[in-house]
Amino acid sequence: MASATQPQPTRDDLARNNKLFLAGAIKTLKWEQPAEPAHIVGPIYFVGTQGLGSYLFHTSDGLILLGTGMPSSGPMIAQSIRKLGFRPEDIKILLTWHAHADHAGALAYFKTLSGARIAMMEGDVASMEDGGKSDFHYGWDWQTMGWPAAKVDQVLHDGDTVTLGNVTLTALNTPGHTRGDTTWVTTVTDHGKSYKVVWPDGTSVNPGYRVTTNPSYPGIGDDYRRTLARLEALRPDIWLVSHTDRFNLDAKRARAVKLGAAAYVDPEGYRQYIASQRAAFDQEVAREKAAPPDDDGVRRGPAS
Repeated sequence: MASATQPQPTRDDLARNNKLFLAGAIKTLKWEQPAEPAHIVGPIYFVGTQGLGSYLFHTSDGLILLGTGMPSSGPMIAQSIRKLGFRPEDIKILLTWHAHADHAGALAYFKTLSGARIAMMEGDVASMEDGGKSDFHYGWDWQTMGWPAAKVDQVLHDGDTVTLGNVTLTALNTPGHTRGDTTWVTTVTDHGKSYKVVWPDGTSVNPGYRVTTNPSYPGIGDDYRRTLARLEALRPDIWLVSHTDRFNLDAKRARAVKLGAAAYVDPEGYRQYIASQRAAFDQEVAREKAAPPDDDGVRRGPAS
């Protein structure tokens, strides 16, 4: 006799159980499963896992790595870099979008491997350097949600640029998901054509976050609103995301076999993505306003 199907955990279940949330994301979204590396446009290559984006920039003075996936993914990403014919030991600058384990988890691994410097937005420096203990939401549960800590070598502020050789990336502070969340913007050339490339970030509202009553941090709701407005104003030719499912990476990679960089040009997709992120935020606001004001049973805050 077949066993009954296990019910899917609800958003409230995930908010109350970080181990369940993390394990489900790793399995369902394939965060730790290897993927083949690929050229995207100009000096930019994909070197991430099936579920998490990591991007390599081949510059005239060495390599930049943006995003490192989970703590376990360092060797996997290093192997992808080698498959492309580059040496991870030649990484000079390490970047990410925000200080969470799924994007900053292997920064320490690559810093040890290459001696590269880490540059990070000011609002996330403390979390990066204590392995997540000071995170406004998950810090108390850092043993589940944390990662190997690493020293930040360059503290970034909104609008700062990071340059190596012939590549310059502009860091836009787009807070909400974390205080130091960063959207990266650059312009690259491929076969004589210029492309504006954007990595939008900061819009996700995780289970257990609060953006209205008893906010997760003071001003978080306004941060989300400003971030959404700022991202709406960007007009990229190509947009890439820290989570591969959000920009249809597999489909674009398949088309790129024939079309090259043109397969990634998707301004309308970007507009729709940011609109969907705004809708999700608005839905969260409505949900919180409809919910009873008493304790929801979710533990929040930095480590004591």
